[in-house]
Amino acid sequence: EVEMVESGGGSVQPGESLRLSCAGSGFSFDNSDITWVRRAPGPEFEWVASISADGTARYSDSVKGRFTISRDNAKNTVYLQMSSLGPDDTAAYYCAIGDSYSWFRFRSWGQGTRVTVSS
Repeated sequence: EVEMVESGGGSVQPGESLRLSCAGSGFSFDNSDITWVRRAPGPEFEWVASISADGTARYSDSVKGRFTISRDNAKNTVYLQMSSLGPDDTAAYYCAIGDSYSWFRFRSWGQGTRVTVSS
């Protein structure tokens, strides 16, 4: 059974940093593209960043230069290092199997991890 467990969220002030973790199990993690998405209050998901099985990273324009996605296949974990956080980054963050074009087909969503940026 595919399982994704997100962690690392919290409440921070504008300009601060956080590192999110996504631990995956039940699938071939090494061979999988992994994507981070987020959902602010409301139903819509926003694509944030993706990392391919070979480590190639892609970012949305809204986070490029501030967020870094990385992976540790030995730990079956993908990270999202977030810096210069602002109120617009406030959201629940989720990880999914897939790239920037296919993540929306993912169905085994975890609980997500909440990030709140406020002064």
